[in-house]
This record gives sequence, structure tokens and C-alpha cells, in this order.
Amino acid sequence: MIPAAFEYHRPSDIEAALGLLQTHGDEARVLAGGHSLIPMMKLRMAAIEHLIDLRDIAGLRDIRIDGTTIRIGAMVTQADLIAHDGLARTAPILREAALQIADPQVRYMGTVGGNVANGDPGNDMPGLMQALDAVFTLAGPDGDRDVAARDFYESAYMTAREDDEILTGIRFDATAGGYAYEKQKRKIGDYATAAAAVLITREGGCVATASVAMTNLADTPIWSHAAAEALIGSSCDADAIRAATTAALADIDPTEDNRGPVEFKRHVAGIIISRAIARAWSRA
Repeated sequence: MIPAAFEYHRPSDIEAALGLLQTHGDEARVLAGGHSLIPMMKLRMAAIEHLIDLRDIAGLRDIRIDGTTIRIGAMVTQADLIAHDGLARTAPILREAALQIADPQVRYMGTVGGNVANGDPGNDMPGLMQALDAVFTLAGPDGDRDVAARDFYESAYMTAREDDEILTGIRFDATAGGYAYEKQKRKIGDYATAAAAVLITREGGCVATASVAMTNLADTPIWSHAAAEALIGSSCDADAIRAATTAALADIDPTEDNRGPVEFKRHVAGIIISRAIARAWSRA
């Protein structure tokens, strides 16, 4: 599997990268970790004439924690997320999710920016970013703009990012209370058949806040407002978890593929959503 010939660019700043995008237009693509784009090029499913590698751009590998605000550069790898002590304290669900992505070799190269930016419904981080209510920063020819993760995904591989923009970073608040990222997959290293990210805070024995998001159960990541509403104010007992799971299942729209028929995916989703809620509550 050898890709067609292409020009390789390695700019040292974001302005140069944006300039290359403007110069070459649809013939250019941005390269982060490369785990989606390079296989497609090798299989000749994508013919890219200009590849713009972002790894030499300063600032895109930074993780900053300012009080309760966390900022992660687009080129931070999954391995960086796992190893960062500050993130383990302020947003431990990131580490839990990153550890379930592929295998160590992939995690050393795969980036959080690449994972969220290409709009693959099977990627783990887009769903997690729904639960975190994250904000994505996009750099473009007219400057930077922010887009809420919950507004970013339009359909499979279609996002709010314009062709001449580059996702440079992600911002969200530190988490509190309990958390869980549950994922069912066919084998080690595979994409999810279904996955769920849940954040819960507790006050006086009841759920004070909740956030429930899902991966690979529609052509975009799903954040379920109704599931959170079913939990808030409850004691997160079996009836409340059942109600929240039912609400979450009403928001998904899985399709049949090589991971199974729709009925199977709904069955798996119900199990992993319930497990994620129960585990997050146990940690709250």
C-alpha cells in the first residue's frame, strides 16, 4: 500500500500553515497524527497533493491548566493526556477515555486535535467533548473563532470547520464529582460498537448535575440533555438509571454495519450507558 506522490510541507507557525491551505485549496490537507488520513492515502481512497504537517508549530503541544480552565493544544497526543498529572487531577475522564483508544503505538502518535477534527463518528474524543461541554478554537485567514463542541458536528466527517481553517486547541472546565467512560468494542484496539461518557456531581445524596454523551451511535456524537434531566434530583437508583438510559436511547440513531444490526447496537448501548452512569455515581 503506497500512496500517490504528494508534496510534504512542515511549517513552523500557524500563519504559514494557513497560507499553504489558502495557496493549495482543496489539493491540501492538514496532517496531525495521521491515523485516519495516511491509511486512506495508502488505500488510494484519498488523493492528496499537498500534506501540511503541524508537528513543528509551537504551542500546539501545550497543556495548560489555569485555575479551573483547561486548554489542550491540538497536537497533544493521547499518550500526553494519559501521562499528564495535572489532567489526572482536574479531568480524569480524559485519561480513562484515552487509555481505551487503539494501542500504545497509536496513542503515541494520535492527537486529540486529529481525533476531534475529522468528524469520524467512531472516534472517542468527540463524544467525550460533548460531555465536557468543550469549546474548539479554529484558526483561519480572518483570525481565531471558537465553536462549541456540541455545535461542531454536522454529519459523518462534516463539521463546522471551514476548509481554510485549522483546529488549534480545545478548552473546557475542570470536572468535579464522578466520571466514567465505558466502551464496548469487538477486539482490543478497535473502534467502539458503542461508548458512553458520563459526568455526575452529588449534593445531599442526590444528583446535582449530570452530563451524558455517546459515541458511534449516530453519524455524529450525541449529547443527551434528556438523560441528564432524568438523573438530576434523583438518588441515582435503579429506576433513575433506567429512566436516563431510556432517554439516552431515544436520542441515538445507529445504523447497521460490520459491528452488528441496529437492534444489537441498541442493546449494547443500553448496557454501556447504564454501566457508565452507575460507575460515575459510585465515584461522585
